[in-house]
Amino acid sequence: MQRSAALILTLLIACSATFAPAAAREITDDTGRSVEIPDRPARIVALHDIDLTIPLIELGVFPVGSHGRMGLDGHPYIRSGALLTGVDFDNSDIAYVGSVDIDMEAVAAARPDLIVTTVTRSAPVETLQSIAPTLVFDPAQFGAPHVYRQLAAITDSETRLAYLENRYASAIEQLKKMTHPETITVTVMQPNRGKIDLYHTYRALGQVLRDAGFRFPPIIDAIEDGGRIQVGIEYLPDLDADYIFNPFRSDQGEGAEADVAAMEAIMPNFCSFLSACREGRYIMVAREEAISNSYAALTLMISMIQSHVVKGPQPHD
Repeated sequence: MQRSAALILTLLIACSATFAPAAAREITDDTGRSVEIPDRPARIVALHDIDLTIPLIELGVFPVGSHGRMGLDGHPYIRSGALLTGVDFDNSDIAYVGSVDIDMEAVAAARPDLIVTTVTRSAPVETLQSIAPTLVFDPAQFGAPHVYRQLAAITDSETRLAYLENRYASAIEQLKKMTHPETITVTVMQPNRGKIDLYHTYRALGQVLRDAGFRFPPIIDAIEDGGRIQVGIEYLPDLDADYIFNPFRSDQGEGAEADVAAMEAIMPNFCSFLSACREGRYIMVAREEAISNSYAALTLMISMIQSHVVKGPQPHD
């Protein structure tokens, strides 16, 4: 512990010798903290890959360090990074700074002039603040658009954000025209340890469904905005809809079959209890795309929904 503290102190001294004082401004983060940050931060460390790193990359800002995940092969990766942006640790200069546990030495070694983190990270904000000004985001409470707006304002990338927002709005309008979502009910659910997880708005997939105007069963609409609940199999009839979407882990090697097996374990022959499933409208969606809040993920979800809902030629008896 003493060695880590000493190393961080050494790196902080090196940073102060490297960078000249920059113009600063005061920002209030999502926890109510008032933080003085550089007017144009040049070296950002992001401590949540999905919620912060990918948005920064989409805004055209490459962090110098990022939280990531450790793969089964022992190599770190940015979750959904390559899939949604083409960027990962192995083809960029972004340094890996830890996964569940953030490596404070690695954060300090990246010589950040700004650290962005989330309320879900366990790294102590006080320690991060001793390395560089630190802003804490709460994506679950305030939503992805808020995160993007804040990051764009901090990094002077509002023009890029405006293009992303316009593309998304145009795609949503097209989805509305093609599907008439106000006439269609949808459910997003996934099995989890013998129960069924339900979200008011399931990340990118849920945001598209709600922004387009699809209708949800009352049990889902009753969940507080940004919240989630678990229910038992007795609620299965309440979850039936015109279309059911089941996000599954696509990064673990088991694929959609694992979620289908998990549903069977909860209720054998579960498909027969859901009209959407009996009639071929139980749709398996890769979670790596569905769980991100990136604009790339939103676009993929719009295309996926449209391809399932827009009617093609129907077979004749």
